[in-house]
Amino acid sequence: MFDLDAYLERVRLPVRPTLDGYGLQALQRAHRLAIPFENLDVILGRAIAVDGAAVFAKLVTSRRGGFCFEHNRLFLDALAALGFTARPLLARVWLGVTEVPPRAHTLALVTLDDGDRIADAGFGGSYAPPLPLADGAEAIAPDGARFRLIRDARHGWMVLRDGDPATTDGRDTAPGWRPQYSFTEGPVWDADLAMGSHWAATAPASPMRRRPIVSIVLPHGFATLTGPDYRRWAAGTGTAGSITDPRVYRMRLGMMFGIDLSVEQVAELGLF
Repeated sequence: MFDLDAYLERVRLPVRPTLDGYGLQALQRAHRLAIPFENLDVILGRAIAVDGAAVFAKLVTSRRGGFCFEHNRLFLDALAALGFTARPLLARVWLGVTEVPPRAHTLALVTLDDGDRIADAGFGGSYAPPLPLADGAEAIAPDGARFRLIRDARHGWMVLRDGDPATTDGRDTAPGWRPQYSFTEGPVWDADLAMGSHWAATAPASPMRRRPIVSIVLPHGFATLTGPDYRRWAAGTGTAGSITDPRVYRMRLGMMFGIDLSVEQVAELGLF
């Protein structure tokens, strides 16, 4: 059974969102403001489970973050508990790649009375607001970035972003409209999600295996901790630096991202 009250407390929503586009936007926004994106368990060599019970225990009960398969499993379970009609999709992330990437990302397709939306509570690269499933649909994120959804002849649909690279995790800093991820509308089963999560968590080529990545959405900005490099951008003001002391790294994890790792676990990340 999904504990909806505990989830809403975790994402700091005092009332249930309405079952429409406004409610969907409010829920996804609250989710990303409260729960960080992070791959620390991947770097620490821990097994990643993406069934509903395991994800709830980690992200809600233990108040940790997770990567896309964990976030969007939790988000889909919350949508179902609220009464939304939604199902998962698989996507290819195009940030910083030179060849066609695998389907190692997931998001949600939500059916509303006024049409379908895509919603993504687990995209760690930046904050992508929900978008109508329509060619040319656009939305503006609270940090000022513009997002656009277009038809793609090879890959179905493509999400593009045009915004300040300071409100990203740094994987693609080129100017103008940049591809974020592509997806198709085909059915996705739990086995597909388990396989995508397994690749993302264990394959040597996976970006999740290269270095620790932590990010959190701010009301008008974004904060990241990529390896030892820290960056925070909010309402037009930014700070950045490289951490050289594991004690400072651990403090940043706790104060900005709400993640409590032991001294030994920080050492196991291999950053210092």
